[in-house]
Amino acid sequence: MPPKVAPNPAPVAPDPIAQPRPTATTTKQAPPATIFGGILSPSTTVERTEIVDREVVLVVSDLVKRFGDTVAVDHISLSVPAGTMFGVVGPNGAGKTTTLSMVTGLLRPDDGSVSVHGADVWTDPAAAKRNMGVLPDRLRLFDRLTGSQLLYYAGTLRGLDARTVKQRSTDLAAAFGLEDALGRLVSDYSAGMTKKIALACAMIHSPRLLVLDEPFESVDPVSAANVIAILQRYVAAGGTVVLSSHSMDLIQRICDLVAIVVSGTVLASGTMAQVRGNGSLEERFLELAGGRKTAEGMEWLHSFSD
Repeated sequence: MPPKVAPNPAPVAPDPIAQPRPTATTTKQAPPATIFGGILSPSTTVERTEIVDREVVLVVSDLVKRFGDTVAVDHISLSVPAGTMFGVVGPNGAGKTTTLSMVTGLLRPDDGSVSVHGADVWTDPAAAKRNMGVLPDRLRLFDRLTGSQLLYYAGTLRGLDARTVKQRSTDLAAAFGLEDALGRLVSDYSAGMTKKIALACAMIHSPRLLVLDEPFESVDPVSAANVIAILQRYVAAGGTVVLSSHSMDLIQRICDLVAIVVSGTVLASGTMAQVRGNGSLEERFLELAGGRKTAEGMEWLHSFSD
């Protein structure tokens, strides 16, 4: 029997670890590398800057979004330090996509603010979006372009010259295993290939922050491992990733920080160890989100139609 769960768990305040602090950085020696199926865990960097002392790249303050009488996002606040991978998890309809859409400037909030590297997304959108690469949910691309043309479009739109775009397109295609697909129309790509070319477009201008909504959906395990390795190298070089996913195991393995969002509210936020406590992230998530529901009834499903 699963443990009983409190019906209305009290929200856990965001940990001060993610708040901006003008202090000098310090480093510590990490333990020996641990590898999960070829993917390095967040604790395996040879020498890591203390998260608490890092510059904050993304600040989300009291975001609110309503659709009619439905409050989709209810005063969400988050701070994401540079050089970290920040996971956002929650059940379907929790407000994850709505929050990330407001963070990236795709959806205007009813209240609250978002700043990226000091630039407000809504009062200074050009500066804020210059520092961002975005992979939105329900992705729509110019799929009558070839992969090469789409990368060229994305690069020139970001102000890169043709030579730089060509070089970076070659590098990205090799990294994502898309070399043989660049000459084909994006409309002919599989769902996983479409996701990868979209991620390549988000990275081509080398942004400080990547905001990825379900980046591993429809991506096969081999490609997912390759994408994770690319993101980990990006973070190790000082980049910052905010991603949402329904895979608790994946988020636990690759993210430094995590926020659990339920019904438009952050119920827990902090380092992975702080949020999950002595159990797994999935166990903590089930505790806060309401736990498993026992399937009762539907006896008809056990008497087959033939």
